[in-house]
Amino acid sequence: MSGGPLAGIRVVDFSKFLPGPYCTWLLADLGAEVIRIEHPREIAKQAQVFGWDKLSDVERERIRAHDIFARNKRSLLIDPGADTSRPVIEELVRRADVLVEDYRPGVLASMGYGYEAVAAINPALVYCSVTLCGQTGPNRDKPGHDPIALAVAGALSRIGEDPVRPGFPGVPVADLLSGSNAVIGILSALIARGTTGRGQQVDIAMSDAAMALIASTVSRNPDLSKVPPRGRHRADIGIYETADHRFLVATDMEPRYWQRFCAAVGRPDYAPLQNDASRRAEIRAELERIFATRPLAEWLTVLAEADTQFAPVSSIEEALADPHNKARGMVVDVPVSGGTVRQIGSPIRLSDTPAVSPRAARIAGADNDDILEELGFNR
Repeated sequence: MSGGPLAGIRVVDFSKFLPGPYCTWLLADLGAEVIRIEHPREIAKQAQVFGWDKLSDVERERIRAHDIFARNKRSLLIDPGADTSRPVIEELVRRADVLVEDYRPGVLASMGYGYEAVAAINPALVYCSVTLCGQTGPNRDKPGHDPIALAVAGALSRIGEDPVRPGFPGVPVADLLSGSNAVIGILSALIARGTTGRGQQVDIAMSDAAMALIASTVSRNPDLSKVPPRGRHRADIGIYETADHRFLVATDMEPRYWQRFCAAVGRPDYAPLQNDASRRAEIRAELERIFATRPLAEWLTVLAEADTQFAPVSSIEEALADPHNKARGMVVDVPVSGGTVRQIGSPIRLSDTPAVSPRAARIAGADNDDILEELGFNR
């Protein structure tokens, strides 16, 4: 892989779950050379979980090509725990700038690839560990995925409209926050290395990342015993169902937008009542009734003419077809054998050194021969 702002940066990717692959996907899209270490046992287990073991090779290759988080990476299918793999992995480490792993604390070290061991091989290596609760603390060894991190951080208690019980967010919030934090940590460590000449370990916890989600609540409520209960507490934001059973969202919290909104829906008398807690239930009920009287397309025209803050609640298919998302390069058709696959574009925009062109992932182990030859094996 050539080009991109991270051209020349070599990454060894031991990650398996979403935060790590998201991190290395961003690095790869920005031009880093990412070699993904894929364990045969994990590949077989994944195939059984999703039923891919019953598919033909062609069908499995197609599924792999759709994997956005494997894009722009090369795959080395190898058992990191096998003694015969050690020379290969040590040579990769020797040549790398960055190592990313998301095993539970101590697991990779038990294979001989903990931070101290690889730093002895390559003192300049930036070693990034992404785990549920980090490398230290009482929860260090706790297993779990995104919702557990949100729960530990206190964020899950604030998710959902139901005032009685919390709900799942429906999207992997902590996973992607952690992956982004991992990229920030890695790039910061690479910059520091330019001064010190040394690498370091980057410790990213999903629970740490999720605590950013409660920062606004903590900032605005010095007395946490007075934090409002979970759910919507304002009249000037809402998700409304229209006459054709579609939904739109409005966020007219600034007074000037609220005034425009109220006029547009035919209730200018609500404008001075924006923060009147005694009228909120009444206003919200009336707005729900009003929006149910006209189809979505009409409301989009009305609110656009009023220049308020609104958007239709798009399905995933609609978001992928949205002209704005296409114009931003967030929907891309990636070439594969026999056609293309639709994927998400890189979310990072740089004017002088843009992201590299997307290259679809190939089946696990497709790059083994080339990688081994580059490292001096298989000759």
